[in-house]
Amino acid sequence: MFELAKLIEQLDLAALAPGRHALRFVPLTMGNGQSWQLPVLVLKGSEPGPRVWIVAGTHGDELNGVLTAQRMGRELSPEGMSGTLVILPSLNLPGMLQHSRDFIPSDPDSSPVNLNRLFPGKADGSSAERYLHAIWQRLLMGNADYVLDLHTQTRGASYPLYVFADYRIEAVRAMALQIGADAILDDPGEAGVLESELNRAGIPCITLEVGSGKVIEPELIDRAVTGLRRVLGHLGLISPCPAAQNQPVEGTQTTTIRADLGGMALPQVRLGQRVVTGELLSIQYDPFGQEARRYHAPCDGWVLSLNTDPLREPGTLLARLLH
Repeated sequence: MFELAKLIEQLDLAALAPGRHALRFVPLTMGNGQSWQLPVLVLKGSEPGPRVWIVAGTHGDELNGVLTAQRMGRELSPEGMSGTLVILPSLNLPGMLQHSRDFIPSDPDSSPVNLNRLFPGKADGSSAERYLHAIWQRLLMGNADYVLDLHTQTRGASYPLYVFADYRIEAVRAMALQIGADAILDDPGEAGVLESELNRAGIPCITLEVGSGKVIEPELIDRAVTGLRRVLGHLGLISPCPAAQNQPVEGTQTTTIRADLGGMALPQVRLGQRVVTGELLSIQYDPFGQEARRYHAPCDGWVLSLNTDPLREPGTLLARLLH
């Protein structure tokens, strides 16, 4: 399907007929003069309704989100839809092909960069900024009413099914509660993040974290697919789905416990565990395998993230608490 997909430089959903459309979007040319070609799948229903986007792969090594987005495209059909679903499963192709979280420019004088701090990009900026500007202006703007942005935790650390949502926006809060996540952070966001910039532009968006980077987690992917279907039903794009049964832990702050020194660190708590101030979180060992440092909870909280890679240098994450 991808090889035969139509090449586009601008998306106009209104001009597409109802049905399934596999497209290739060109945001930028590479250093050799050839173009990056991003897969874009459009499922357009025959009845009017919202234009909903599922975006994944902004960080190139966060593949559970990519797998979730692709599965949504396989399992859903435009027949019976009221509105349009657009799936952009691999936003950061340069990073994905280099097994990197960051965008990797081909310019030898440019450094890798975190795309999710540069939205909406710049028309006359760096290659990464121009790449995002094309996606923002020629794909998203004028074509999106709601966006669901899929991520995972960084490689070497874990997340549960976890949502960032700006509760000041009621449509955002409603989407977040439909997911059936383990945890939700009421987060006003920060400049340059896709979720924040879309919300600022009047397009409600949530960020859904689906486990760990570069690790296939089928159970979390299953739950993410089910949760996204509930959101689409809530928005009226597809038939309503049964409500989520679990009650997510909700918080307004996170506290990250970081290593003070280098060495192997072994978590002493599990993901999703409630801890109290002073509780042991992690033990770190020196190169000879002797205990070097113990880390304790600085506050009461819910264990939102843990290191899965034991190799920890000073400043790296050991645990993150939601509270």
